[in-house]
Amino acid sequence: MATEVKLSESKDLTKIERIGAHSHIRGLGLDDAFEARPVSQGMVGQKAARRAAGVILQMIKDGKIAGRAVLLAGQPGTGKTAIAMGMAKALGEETPFAMMAGSEIFSLEMGKTEALTQAFRKAIGVRIKEETELIEGEVVEIQIDRPATTGAASKTGKLTLKTTEMETVYDLGTKMIEALGKEKVSSGDVIAIDKASGKITKLGRSFARSRDYDAMGPQTRFVQCPDGELQKRKEVVHVVTLHEIDVINSRTQGFLALFAGDTGEIRSEVREQIDSKVAEWREEGKAEVVPGVLFIDEVHMLDIECFSFLNRALENEMAPILVVATNRGITRIRGTNYKSPHGIPIDLLDRLLIISTVPYTEDELRQILDIRCQEEDVEMSDDAKELLTKIAKETSLRYAMCLITASSLACQRRKGKEVEIEDITRVYQLFVDVKRSTQYLMDYQEQFMFNDFPGHDDDDEATMVED
Repeated sequence: MATEVKLSESKDLTKIERIGAHSHIRGLGLDDAFEARPVSQGMVGQKAARRAAGVILQMIKDGKIAGRAVLLAGQPGTGKTAIAMGMAKALGEETPFAMMAGSEIFSLEMGKTEALTQAFRKAIGVRIKEETELIEGEVVEIQIDRPATTGAASKTGKLTLKTTEMETVYDLGTKMIEALGKEKVSSGDVIAIDKASGKITKLGRSFARSRDYDAMGPQTRFVQCPDGELQKRKEVVHVVTLHEIDVINSRTQGFLALFAGDTGEIRSEVREQIDSKVAEWREEGKAEVVPGVLFIDEVHMLDIECFSFLNRALENEMAPILVVATNRGITRIRGTNYKSPHGIPIDLLDRLLIISTVPYTEDELRQILDIRCQEEDVEMSDDAKELLTKIAKETSLRYAMCLITASSLACQRRKGKEVEIEDITRVYQLFVDVKRSTQYLMDYQEQFMFNDFPGHDDDDEATMVED
């Protein structure tokens, strides 16, 4: 009984860990005509912004856009990052999508331009094609000869494979016998063996052997016996980013540096050699370049040097699509005394396709909170959801979303089955929003140290410093 409880607890914990601020986003929620559905794939409202993002997305997929930049501009909590996440999900695994925050480049142990160069190259993929030789067939029999005395000789054996047209017997060495044992291959399985690496892949079980056992597990997959010859040539496609190729070729530990994260500064000579090699592969038809998407959130945190670098980098022939987001209005450009819309220089703003987001309506806030309740597996009554929507309207959507799990825990404390108004009220009193916190500071500002509130006496402040 105790074991069962432990298992369920570990399951729940795993589920909670996987819930993020945008884990409910599955795509942009558009139909085939690029019209935004009211509620789809976790997206709610922002129809004009989603339609615009969908057009950009299609241009990326068609390969008709490169070296372009898009700005997502709007108030805090209007779904800018959600739209960027929706674009990433809609692009799929094949197209590289790199994300970073504007402040990240100032905390890395490398130059600002190096950090941006690495981010750009993470967003450019190379689709490499290569042909491999495979042996594919149904296992008829496996014979393994084990030595009579241990340590006297290595294990040997024979493997009989067949297709619909031919049957062949292969001699097995120790490594192949171990690989077959590891994959738990038995007669009747359909397998593929990579001749270059010796890797064995179990494709499934032959339909001819489907009646061998009375019961089969749900994971058992039945496939047809391969036809034609046993040895086949197959084209394999790998998608790697330019940054991964840079790291592998620039560090002594090579591929392991990708996992360690210790990439350091990469010399320009290494990048030039890689670029020329990729250009060679493109001419020979061995590879093709896949321009991906680089998303920089809080772009107003970049300084004038970074903006001038972005201007130049976007003119490169292998530049990715740059998507930036900001919630600033007319503000100072970092590193200068000049003010500009969104804190971005005018020359870079000219290059940007600007998509603006608008505040959510009350109905849209309710739908978003419904989706989040479902995502966080919280049962909530309609009255409680109405109250939570009202809180989101008067304070902020982010604050209301934070109250969902907190109110669920309050409900569990009173052994309730679904979150009620009293649970929302309890957590609303426990955790204050920005407006109430600001009001508290204004009411008790004289009791806080180093307060810059207008009308505060400078002599008092000097006394506090001396104390």
